[in-house]
Amino acid sequence: MQPVPEIYVPDGFDLWPAAALDSFLHGLLTFDRLFAAGGLRVTDTSTGVAFLPGCCDGLEDWREWHRFADDGRLLGFGHEPVSPVAERFGDTVRLSVDSEQSASPVIELPSAELRNLLKGVERDLGDFLTLAADWASWQLPGRSASVTAALARALDLPTPGSIAAGSVLQP
Repeated sequence: MQPVPEIYVPDGFDLWPAAALDSFLHGLLTFDRLFAAGGLRVTDTSTGVAFLPGCCDGLEDWREWHRFADDGRLLGFGHEPVSPVAERFGDTVRLSVDSEQSASPVIELPSAELRNLLKGVERDLGDFLTLAADWASWQLPGRSASVTAALARALDLPTPGSIAAGSVLQP
């Protein structure tokens, strides 16, 4: 399980682009609700099946997976033409790549494994936030604290340095 951003790659440029820095920063620093297109990708390495974020998914909602792990209510990520969905049947989690197709590829895993995977996602997002904070201090020295705080808010994480190193957050 990996957090992945959704990006548009203009003309072979595959870094996370921002067309106008001031516009991007204005939105990041002033909007109450931030949206980070993407989500969590789950890959079954034994079968090659990949469960990808849907069109109605965002990295800012990654903690919804914790709610799903706790209460097992259906978790949908999109709509036609591809409708990924997570369902729980007892202690088994079933991730259907496209719930609109009866023969959709699925990934099944124990619900306890989902919780372990979510701990890894949280570490990955925390590592990203630390790197982004370092980048912001170098590239945006006058705005680095506010940019880092906004990114932390968007990812529903504490700002780097505000918790003890190595601790894992609870939802």
